[in-house]
Amino acid sequence: MTLLLRKLAALLISAVVASFVVFAFLNVLPGDPAEVALGTNATPDAVAALRHEFGTDRTLAAQYADWAQGLLHGDFGTSYVTHDLIGPRIADRLGVTCWLAAGGMLVALLFALPAGVLAAAWHRSPAGAFLSGLSQAGIAIPAFLAGILLVYVFAVRAGALPAGGYTPLAEDPGEWARQLVLPCLSLGLVQGAVLTRYVRSAVLTVLHQDFLRTARAKGRTRRSALWRHGLPNAAVPVLTVLGLQLSTLLVGAVVVERVFVIPGLGDLLLQAVADRDLLLVQGVVIVLVVAVLVVNVLTDLMYHLLDPRLRSR
Repeated sequence: MTLLLRKLAALLISAVVASFVVFAFLNVLPGDPAEVALGTNATPDAVAALRHEFGTDRTLAAQYADWAQGLLHGDFGTSYVTHDLIGPRIADRLGVTCWLAAGGMLVALLFALPAGVLAAAWHRSPAGAFLSGLSQAGIAIPAFLAGILLVYVFAVRAGALPAGGYTPLAEDPGEWARQLVLPCLSLGLVQGAVLTRYVRSAVLTVLHQDFLRTARAKGRTRRSALWRHGLPNAAVPVLTVLGLQLSTLLVGAVVVERVFVIPGLGDLLLQAVADRDLLLVQGVVIVLVVAVLVVNVLTDLMYHLLDPRLRSR
């Protein structure tokens, strides 16, 4: 319980600091939302009136206080451009991004866990060298480039999958799944290549531990000893990397959504930047930051649960 309270306190402090940094960074950028909204032919009186309506004529401290207070109540404010409430727009897009990140993580795990274990078990054979080289090549490919290649192969050439678009799950589950295959693969295969290297390293370390040799001496086969004693111990360092990769997937989804024309947080963020809708940009960025912080805290808690040595401290 003490550990949980410490982690929650650290999460809260980190979120407050992050909100201040996000607000300060975006508000020192050149440009005025009121001038952007009214255009170059707007009169000074009209610009001043719109600044008063937006609240941007007040001090930065007052603006930050109102924005932060609204966040505590789930109120992200009103868009400068569309005048719609920002909270519901972010909530709708967040669900799409979460599906994409979850699918990418599933692909990464399905690829990395068997490939990493086999690469470690066969590290002295050509098959192990091939798996290691394949993962190394995957690390060098950006997710957006992987997406373009997958679209060319499976959508343009084969015509087996759609090249983009998004259908809500409630409307057509089959089409929803088909449209998410290529985006999830583009995210998951690249992250899976990175994770494979860590799984291989963790399993190789475990293979040379005394407890595994003791298990072999007691009559267990190499495969049985690795499955029963090796993999649980190798999972501890891999879990840390997995948490970091989930954070990377959330951020990487922003780019992949643009490639596949998926209406997620990434599409909303780029649209808000183009429209100079700073309040919407702040809302999307702070949601992504808090999501990353929550994932890191959950990863840290799981790390303590899996490793008894940390629980005793």
